[in-house]
Amino acid sequence: MNCIIIDDESLARLVISKHCSKFPNLDVIEEFSNAIDAIKFLNKETVDIIFLDIHMPGFTGFDFLQTLRYDPYIVLTTSDKSFASDAYEYEIVIDYLVKPVTIDRFEKTIKKIEKAKSSLTTTVTSPVNNSDESEVGDELFINIDRRLIKIKYRDILFVEAKGDYIEVKTNTELYRVHSTLKKIKEKLPEQLFQQVHRSYIINFSKIVDIEDNSILIEKSVIPISRANRPEIMRRLNLL
Repeated sequence: MNCIIIDDESLARLVISKHCSKFPNLDVIEEFSNAIDAIKFLNKETVDIIFLDIHMPGFTGFDFLQTLRYDPYIVLTTSDKSFASDAYEYEIVIDYLVKPVTIDRFEKTIKKIEKAKSSLTTTVTSPVNNSDESEVGDELFINIDRRLIKIKYRDILFVEAKGDYIEVKTNTELYRVHSTLKKIKEKLPEQLFQQVHRSYIINFSKIVDIEDNSILIEKSVIPISRANRPEIMRRLNLL
């Protein structure tokens, strides 16, 4: 996972950088002594994790959070414990580290990020094609009133969780099944499907339009959660 460190204290940046070096899956690609330079960098690049100091002259860490155009994992670092409650008002803040940051506490943060990342159903993939579909099989069966109904993956538009049930929407039908989003997620091929919200999984090839925090699938508007938006944007074949 690519990381950047934003902190006006050089020693604090050094500590975080050394901690990162102990984890093979972390790659610190840039360090910044102020938020403005980091904003300029992020206008052109995306990263997975930002280690962000709250107290910086002129432009605080909270000011910086308001400028983000996507949702990386944010780890706030500070010497002041009093800002913890304010920090967690931001959904993208995954942890809050109090300086000096020990390696044991840092490791807990990385494990928390890894757990959050693995909970996402999506992976960064190339655009879907027929060969992808044939490799994973092209159908599943759902139980409706003791009948097993076959549904082609390519015909599914999206799946919505509704309490103890899920609704599977296809081009022509809406099937209501006593199951959970988690269970059907395990059955659907990642090459074709992506969870975009805690209540929705979509067929990625059926996207018509994306605007702000919603996706248009056929004529249905599906919400995008802040946590899933970065993976969606990475997966798109953008011009």
